[in-house]
Amino acid sequence: MKQKTIIREMSTLLSGNILAQIISLVAYFALTRIFSTEDYGLYSIFYSYIEVLIILSTCKYELAIVVADSDREASAMAHFTLRLNAIVSTALLTIALVLWLTGALPGNFDELGWIVLLIPPMVFFCGTSRVYSFLFNRAHRYGTMATSETVNAASGAVIKIALGLLGVLQAGMPIGTVAGRAIGNLVYRLRYPKNSELRIPNTELKSVARKHRNYPRYVATKDFVNSFSSNLPFLWLALYFDRADVGLFALALTFTFRPINILNVAFEQVLYARTAEAVRQRQSVSRLITRFLLILNAIAIPLFVLAWFVAEPVFAFCFGGRWAGCGIYVQAMLPWVFLMLSSTSLMFISNVFSTQRTEFGFYLVLLALRGAAIALGIHAADFLLAIRLYATAGALVAASLLIWYLWQVYRYERTLKE
Repeated sequence: MKQKTIIREMSTLLSGNILAQIISLVAYFALTRIFSTEDYGLYSIFYSYIEVLIILSTCKYELAIVVADSDREASAMAHFTLRLNAIVSTALLTIALVLWLTGALPGNFDELGWIVLLIPPMVFFCGTSRVYSFLFNRAHRYGTMATSETVNAASGAVIKIALGLLGVLQAGMPIGTVAGRAIGNLVYRLRYPKNSELRIPNTELKSVARKHRNYPRYVATKDFVNSFSSNLPFLWLALYFDRADVGLFALALTFTFRPINILNVAFEQVLYARTAEAVRQRQSVSRLITRFLLILNAIAIPLFVLAWFVAEPVFAFCFGGRWAGCGIYVQAMLPWVFLMLSSTSLMFISNVFSTQRTEFGFYLVLLALRGAAIALGIHAADFLLAIRLYATAGALVAASLLIWYLWQVYRYERTLKE
């Protein structure tokens, strides 16, 4: 019965996430004919800063909502994280406004111009969305989570296309992304649990923050390093190569990683809650995780083999001649993406077993390898070489992390037998 419940919950969350993904990806058939490779390159630079800054805005405290010992503690953790997110987002907006008004925007920010002012609100809406999603995850309200993602994708796609047709090109995609996330958050807000609206004293908020301080110490630091290294092609490599090359790579990255990320988020959220609950009750988790990996890879292997052979012609056919060349980047990333599918789905294990400090070491190694890959690509003046080396570094660390996660499960199972 429990296995059927997990499958039903995962199916509910996946159905919404897959629908949201389909909407977003179908929208690209129109977006790639409205926006140029340069526009998409600029948008990718814009979004890369959001992915890095979102970690600072919540310090990953939202993860503690699922493992909290009581609903009261979970509610306090949600309150604290929402407040922290609002404070950090406001500070970012103040800094961005001052830099823009004084003409002191550095590096890639200068290319963004006034669009840099959209980064803080996007960070804010992403932060609140993450808090809400983990709060609803704890309550097993996966229907609301799926609805929010679908509304976010649909509204964002419509606004982007409408702005593009109206001639708002460089800013069209950033504005649509911010608006879509804000509308998606309304779904959460309208269905926010009433018991989470209780007023909680500041002393209690500080107490739960201290209790879960390992999240900002290790998880946030680890994720910040990982996010920074993941976005090196846009934060660093984009400074030395044409924005059109960046746009081609960004579209390839979108169509390889976005489906994977949607699946990973759904898998991780369901498995995280179930595994944490089982560990609290000193129950076995090996069967759940082993079965998940076997099914996942049985489906993924033939799909990845097919993608290797059809990537280039499919991209050229679907998005038009100016996007020809995306398939080369897809082929370079496929081994890395395949390993990431399994390893990222299990990244919650370090939170369950409180091994975040060790996990951080893996991401420091990844940052060093990716930095070396980008530096070699810049030195050789070869964008494709940089991406191939960058993807190879990611594949090596993803494989190492997967082995380490499974070893932790094995070690836990041994303690149960003893």
